[in-house]
Amino acid sequence: MKKTGFIAIVGRPNVGKSTLLNKILGEKIAIVSAKPQTTRNRILGIHTTGDAQFVFLDTPGIHRPKNKLGDYMVKAANASMRDADAVILVVEADKPISSVEENVIAYLKRTETPSVLAINKVDLTNREVIAQTITAYAAMHEFNAFVPISAKKGDNVPALLEECAKFLEPSDWFFPEDMITDQPERQVAAEIIREKLLRTLDKEIPHGTAVVIEEFKEEKGLVSIRAEIFCEKASHKGIIVGKNGASLKLIGSYARADLEKLLGTRVYLNLWVKVKENWRESTAIVGNFGYKNEE
Repeated sequence: MKKTGFIAIVGRPNVGKSTLLNKILGEKIAIVSAKPQTTRNRILGIHTTGDAQFVFLDTPGIHRPKNKLGDYMVKAANASMRDADAVILVVEADKPISSVEENVIAYLKRTETPSVLAINKVDLTNREVIAQTITAYAAMHEFNAFVPISAKKGDNVPALLEECAKFLEPSDWFFPEDMITDQPERQVAAEIIREKLLRTLDKEIPHGTAVVIEEFKEEKGLVSIRAEIFCEKASHKGIIVGKNGASLKLIGSYARADLEKLLGTRVYLNLWVKVKENWRESTAIVGNFGYKNEE
């Protein structure tokens, strides 16, 4: 008998939610960066094995929003919890419990939603700290399970899946067996380019960027992509482009390599940089760039 369920992956920024989703799927559909608040949209990842189909909702890190984009991201994370049959709360063993975890736990108590606490990055700590973390969270909430993991290395991720399998209900699958995400290729391409901005640029500049795919044309043996990178200041544009275009060429080279691997074909990537002053402060522009709340 087939079974399925929707499981939200939540937690504070940069705790490893997207890394965990990519590891489960065995494919890179969510971008990863050492910088916090990398994920902006809710990303749906589908893992089908045997008679079970797990539908994971990777969410933006829950934080105190500072602008309209931040408002959107927090609402997207909260909406994912409401839409889920179960929740994975991802934490780090060496981090104290914050208001983010307290608010998630308050939601779990209020709704009685099944939940697993995934203690991530255990390869960077020791058993004593992990045990202390489990004790602290167990005193706050009766999680269905506590699973120490290393999302980056894949350690104990199968055990986390075994716990999540207990939340699945008998049902026809919502998605085809070979489907791993509901994101269109254009959106995945935009996110891959944004990831390279995050990895290549320093400080706050990449957080003020957005990527819009203006053209995505598939021909025999070649995909042509024209993308516009929006930033908030003219000085930022100069940094993104770099001297004689060197920085932009590097970003394009990194992005093209990932895109060719993802799409399984040659990619021609044409990048343009434009300035849109303080776009993160505008609800209209945030929406035009694809960050639209569906509430």
